[in-house]
Amino acid sequence: MARTTNSDTLPFVESRYELGMLASQRVRDLNGGATPVVERGTDKPTVTALREIASGKLDVANLRHEFVQSYKETPVVENADEETLEVNSVDPALREIDAELEETLVSDDAENAAELVAEDTPDDDASDDE
Repeated sequence: MARTTNSDTLPFVESRYELGMLASQRVRDLNGGATPVVERGTDKPTVTALREIASGKLDVANLRHEFVQSYKETPVVENADEETLEVNSVDPALREIDAELEETLVSDDAENAAELVAEDTPDDDASDDE
């Protein structure tokens, strides 16, 4: 196979930095079972990803979108039932610990607030001395 260079891919990407990001996303896709758009042969996924980008057969805009979506904080849930299953599968003991921790934090906050109010309130004895 011919060697793929950065200059072969630059017509399809904006910079070498973007090339690295998109190639890494494509490698994740290939490792996840995506079908290569070029003949893979005995090449490793990294080489295959670079060859796909350089061939122009790969939809770089879609790959760019996948890359951005993979780094968003909130993943897109395609099936609401899956989300419900994840929430319901939490260990009951962990839920109990979370509830106890929340109670402790709330009571500590209430005590701290009461102490702050007490500190801000002037003493009646101090006004009698004057």
